[in-house]
Parts: sequence; structure tokens; C-alpha cells
Amino acid sequence: MHDILDLETYPLDQPDSVAFKALLARCKADLAAHGMFNLVGFMKPAPIAETLAYALPKFETEAFRHERMHNVYFKKIIPDVPDDSPLYTQFQTSNLTLCGDQVAPTAVTQLYEWQPFVDFLAAVMDRAALYPMDDALARLNVMAYGDGQGLNWHFDRSEFTTTLLLQAPEAGSTFLYRTDLRTADDPNHEGVAKLVRGEDTQVQALDVTPSTLNVFRGVNTPHCVTPAKGPRPRVVTVLTYYETPGAQFSDEERLGFYGRTS
Repeated sequence: MHDILDLETYPLDQPDSVAFKALLARCKADLAAHGMFNLVGFMKPAPIAETLAYALPKFETEAFRHERMHNVYFKKIIPDVPDDSPLYTQFQTSNLTLCGDQVAPTAVTQLYEWQPFVDFLAAVMDRAALYPMDDALARLNVMAYGDGQGLNWHFDRSEFTTTLLLQAPEAGSTFLYRTDLRTADDPNHEGVAKLVRGEDTQVQALDVTPSTLNVFRGVNTPHCVTPAKGPRPRVVTVLTYYETPGAQFSDEERLGFYGRTS
């Protein structure tokens, strides 16, 4: 992994070292303060270039074009919310998706399966353990956002989301987020309605550079990525882990997100 990751700066392979413990403390502090942390330059340029060389042609020939209108919850029915509520405001999301089985021989797959990386994420999140998914499609995705394509406002279903930016577009693709808008005990419907109306003054913006690992608590922090601009697409990989082994999507979820069930 020394050929793939900057393990001098981020010594994930040395969990007993002073440097690792300092990194862990810094990531925990950032997570507590901002709901996310970023590791700039996490993956080295050569494996990123090799991954892009492998993936970019596949976006032209075999990617699934994911187009959908959705509300911030990705739900058709929101419990205890009247039909005319602004919480049902529809947004458009559009991207091209490659599934885990389509990018198996790449550096992002090696990262996904590398146990010290999984252990590091578990330690930051104060979890006894995390596990890669058993789902060949959903375990990791590489997504491209071409000119005009973006990821609109939503809450994640999983507690945290792990992404690695492989390529930035010429313009656009700003990550917008609103830290801890709701909690497990308070759905804060009034606050969410304010957000979808564009009236929340606490929305923050982040532009990350390629090779940056970003980990954030997406379950209570709504977020979006503004549309990309220009001919060069934004390319990002999303790595999904669960607290229990053997996690898989349902056939309905696979069909909706990937256009196929296997």
C-alpha cells in the first residue's frame, strides 16, 4: 500500500505509533467540530491516474446513468408530514455510476479491502469494528458527474460516508452541507423545510482537491454537490462499510441505483 497511499503522512499501517495516535485524535476532533474530516493527498498520483485510465472509458460504454427526482429523504411518504409540506420538495440528481464489480482491478478496490484502513475508520467513529459489504455492486462505486450533472440535497441512510475524489471538473461541483441539522431524537422538520427553501444561513461550502479522502456524518448532515461545469467530469469513489458483516442491498435498491440486480 506504500505505492498507493501516502503512509508517511497518514501512517495507517502503524496503529501503535505516536503519529497514528495524533492523526486519530485530529480526525476525531474535526469530526466532532465539523461533522467531517479530510485527508488531503491521501492517495498518490500514479494509482489515481491508473484508476482514471481504467474507469473513464467504462463511463462511455457500460456505466448506469442514474437520473432521479427525489426529496431530501429519498422517501415517497414521510411519516407524520402533510402532503403539502415543503419537505416533499423535489430535487434532481444525475450521474454515471460504475459498480464495485466493474472497477475490481483498481487501486480504489485495494483501498476498500485493506484492513488497516477499515480499522482506522472504525477507530475514528468509535466503533468496535466495521465490515466491507458482501454486495459486489454496492460495496464501492465510482461515479462521474459530467457537465450539468450533480448530486442534490439529501440525508444519507448510513451514519457516515467515505469518499475519495479522483478528478475535479473545470468548475462547479462544490460540496454544500449543513452540519447536524437533525438528530436521532429530533427530526427538526422546521429546520429541514428552511433548508429546502434555500433559507438556511448555516449551509457551508467545501471544494476539495483530487486525492482527498473525505469522511462525514451524512445521516444527520444534509448535503449536495452542485452541478459540474465543463467537459472534464468530476469523478469520485464512494466506499461503504457497515457495523455488521454480510451487508447487502435489496434487489429493489440495486435496480434503482445501478439498473441491475447482479
